[in-house]
This record gives sequence, structure tokens and C-alpha cells, in this order.
Amino acid sequence: MGTTKEQARFDARLSKEQKQFFEKAAYLGGYRNLTDFVILTVQEKANEIIREKEALLASDRDSELFFDALVNPKKPSENLKKALAEYEAFFPDSDK
Repeated sequence: MGTTKEQARFDARLSKEQKQFFEKAAYLGGYRNLTDFVILTVQEKANEIIREKEALLASDRDSELFFDALVNPKKPSENLKKALAEYEAFFPDSDK
């Protein structure tokens, strides 16, 4: 069984000058036709916007987590206490 993509239609009205301008760009860009140019260009821009916004959202969450950890530090785990003891045994004269 083959896979098919469900398709939807998108219509836009533009001036004759805009259409000619876009067709020229499509031709110079090596696109098969105006439709390919529009779809691929819009898709690239949409991907760029989504990546940028998702990165900002992730950055905001990371900042909140970081500052929360500074303001409300958790108690050291047993593994961390063990690591500190091993470090202090290996470097007895180091400053903490």
C-alpha cells in the first residue's frame, strides 16, 4: 500500500507586477515554476521562524531553571558528597 499526502488548496491575490516579479525570481532561482518557488520559499521562512521562536522559548525555560537553581539550591546528593570527599582526599591542600 502506497502512502499519499492529503492536499489542501491555498489561493492568493496579487498585483500583476508582484506576479511578474515573483516569476522572475523563480526563474532566476532555478525553480520549476512559480508555485514551487512560493511553496518552497514560504516553507523555508516558516521553518526559520519556528526554529527561532522555539529556541527563544527553550532559552527562557533554561534561564528560569538556572536562576531557580541559584535561588533555591537543592541539598547535595550522596554521590556529590562522595565526589567531594574523594576530591578532598586527592587534593588535601586545595581551597574550596
